[in-house]
Amino acid sequence: MATARASPGAMLLRLWQRLSFWPGGRWIFSRVLGWFVPYTGSICPSIRELRPGYARVELCDRRRVRNHLNCIHAIALANLGEVTSGLAVLTGLPPTTRGIVVRLTTEYMKKARGRLVAETNCVVPEVRGEDQEFVVYADIRDREGDVVARTTVCWRLGPA
Repeated sequence: MATARASPGAMLLRLWQRLSFWPGGRWIFSRVLGWFVPYTGSICPSIRELRPGYARVELCDRRRVRNHLNCIHAIALANLGEVTSGLAVLTGLPPTTRGIVVRLTTEYMKKARGRLVAETNCVVPEVRGEDQEFVVYADIRDREGDVVARTTVCWRLGPA
């Protein structure tokens, strides 16, 4: 008899709920996420808050994510926006629904320097039958609260 497997989002959320309240638990969760998703791990994001439909993720400014203009690289910002939207969407999906990114764009408003915070807040729709597209945004702000970049991510949601 086949057993039902938890969705990736449900597994992430369960791990977050177990670790986030312990000293160092958020750091451990962030490293585990980076290990499971190596490209995302390349920017070393720090997950600060996570619940279904909401994620807040920080990125420290350091040499490995910088470009020749002495600011955070455009693709590091796009990566930060994508992982933030992904955490919010995937943790909000029921086990009967799967999601995959089909389009991603990032607008850059100003040079990104210092600690950045990306935030996605959305209400994941109920999926019935056919695939549907769902667009979410991740605003990336600097320490002054200015939006330095906005990532728009189009997810295709459908039956698992």
